[in-house]
Amino acid sequence: MEGIVVKSTGSWNIVRLHDGTRIECKLKGQFRMHNIKHTNPVAIGDRVFVELVQGDSHGMITQIKSRENYIIRKATKLSKVSHIIAANLDHAYLIATMALPRTSNGFIDRFLVTAAAYFIPASIIFNKIDIYDEELMKALEDLINVYENAGYRCYRTSALNGEGVEKIRELLRGKVSLFAGHSGAGKSALIKTIDPALNPRTGVLSDMHQKGMHTTTFAEMYELAGHGFIVDTPGIKEFGLIDFEKTEIHRCFPEMDRLLPYCQYKNCTHTHEPGCAVKSGVETGSVSMLRYNSYLSIIHDS
Repeated sequence: MEGIVVKSTGSWNIVRLHDGTRIECKLKGQFRMHNIKHTNPVAIGDRVFVELVQGDSHGMITQIKSRENYIIRKATKLSKVSHIIAANLDHAYLIATMALPRTSNGFIDRFLVTAAAYFIPASIIFNKIDIYDEELMKALEDLINVYENAGYRCYRTSALNGEGVEKIRELLRGKVSLFAGHSGAGKSALIKTIDPALNPRTGVLSDMHQKGMHTTTFAEMYELAGHGFIVDTPGIKEFGLIDFEKTEIHRCFPEMDRLLPYCQYKNCTHTHEPGCAVKSGVETGSVSMLRYNSYLSIIHDS
């Protein structure tokens, strides 16, 4: 029987079969995916074949189909081992907030670069707009201008009052979409507003640092009433990039990739070379200094 992994707790995986039936499954033996070191051989969104265990209500995953794409993060801050967050995605959405907690542009850029590196279209949903004062709204519009000029679609939502939610609901219809972001950014609350029949865990902020307390322990895929799936992920503190070639990272910045043909050198790294169109763009303002600084930070860490 063929199905899709909708939840994985490490030892057990819940597989949704084509008829909608869900079955708890274990892995059969050891799986190696493309010779890449991952902490989890099976991930949310994997398409798998399962067999029922004779005399038991559980199943066994016997085969994992090739992935169309996947998105990863570092297993730990200093680790060279990666954790696959989800696979076979149509789109990835970063749920970002200007406050309570604040999502840094560095975090946003690392998410977007990771998605681009694995060929996953990505957008940004700026949530909690109901709590922003005039100053924060101005800062939000300035930031949206940066990312839209770079080539990304940005959306404004409030999980509390439903503002902007209908547009997101339309975008998700018939798609497999991932929601990621810091704990406390409102991912689970937004999912519940998008489809009130769903009940992902929601949490509160820590009083001391105004940071989100972890509520989603494991990533889980939810089936939407209007057809489609959302993958709700645990709150991610940071995106560490793994196995990236420094010379390729600029390809994951659309506004820089567009300018490469105008650089003096075809292999320009946009750091020190003369005749660099990207550095000229930073000077004239056509390339955001925020984005360029993120680029420098990423290649320095790679």
